[in-house]
Amino acid sequence: MGSLRETLMRHVGDGSVPGAVGLVVHGDRVEVAAVGSVDVGGSAPMSRDSIFRIASITKPVVAAAVMVLVDEGRLALDDAVAPWLPELAAPVVVRTPSSPVDDVVPAVRPITVFDLLSSCAGYGFASDFSLPALAPLFGELKQGPPQPQSVPAPDAWMAALARIPLLHQPGEAWLYNTCSDIQGVLVSRVTGRPLPEFLAERLFEPLGMTDTGFAVPKSKLDRFTSQYRPDEPCGLELVDAPDEQGQWSSVPAFPSGAGGLVSTVDDWCAFGRMLLAEGTFGDHRILSPESVRRMTHDQLTRSQREATDLFLEGQSWGFGGAVDVEATHPWNVPGRYGWVGGTGTTAHVVPSTGTVSVMCSQVSMSGPTPPALMRDFWRYVAGG
Repeated sequence: MGSLRETLMRHVGDGSVPGAVGLVVHGDRVEVAAVGSVDVGGSAPMSRDSIFRIASITKPVVAAAVMVLVDEGRLALDDAVAPWLPELAAPVVVRTPSSPVDDVVPAVRPITVFDLLSSCAGYGFASDFSLPALAPLFGELKQGPPQPQSVPAPDAWMAALARIPLLHQPGEAWLYNTCSDIQGVLVSRVTGRPLPEFLAERLFEPLGMTDTGFAVPKSKLDRFTSQYRPDEPCGLELVDAPDEQGQWSSVPAFPSGAGGLVSTVDDWCAFGRMLLAEGTFGDHRILSPESVRRMTHDQLTRSQREATDLFLEGQSWGFGGAVDVEATHPWNVPGRYGWVGGTGTTAHVVPSTGTVSVMCSQVSMSGPTPPALMRDFWRYVAGG
């Protein structure tokens, strides 16, 4: 199998990524490898503290912020979200998933906090991207690859969302991505504070996540990696580079709870260690054990799982991340919790083995299927 470094270097060597950083924690044993370069030009070597656009491994972090509010009694899982998100007080639903966006019926019940956390509120991506109700999610709401400076502020974003019908009735089906962005708005509305401020105080500061946020300050640009996407047959196309005027140069108007964070492998690992410790980190109690259990356990019905195979590959979903329920691949361990980011990131915790694994690269996924680099990293973690 080789070492972690050898596992990552195979993919640098074949040109699929300029560089990568992997971190694997098994109990007290820590293994780290930083390989390749921060960009295709080799301007600097990748390092353990390199900063990445982590995309959808933001989702578990924002779900944890919602659960902080549940622990405080400011929200309950069965609460309707309408008091804080009045734009969603009377949603309509397309008559069938393939119906035009103007062929709608009323929602049969309110959207709840649980619906948002489990990604079953009725908004989001289905396996069939051609469905008419998905088009405005990409167009008006800028769902998809992170483009932070192009998304409207939360109030305008929610007003646009209110004009888009649900694809399914609340609680009926799991759909990807959009519910995490709504969670971020919910946290801000409940607390009366910007999402970045609340995350910094309640999660990042007590967890020591000093390099995590929605922007990269000028003083840290030397550690910020470039971002690419596959461009056949030419190799890799630059999407974003470290820039004082770039997409991540300032906190955006809409801090995306679905994929807006930048971070490092050690920062996300601290979050993962907190989950393994049932909500504690050092002297800090971040979440209750019950909230961690809710987050990291299967929240879907069998029929909901079976309809999500494009994204979940036979596994299930907790709050903000996938939960393994079947050993369909060598790396699947029942209870394994975490997710992948479309910018080339992946992070998981395995309670049964006391494992946290985080890998960050800087080449975007070309679709929902994780690339070979991620699968080889997972295989290494499972056997390492």
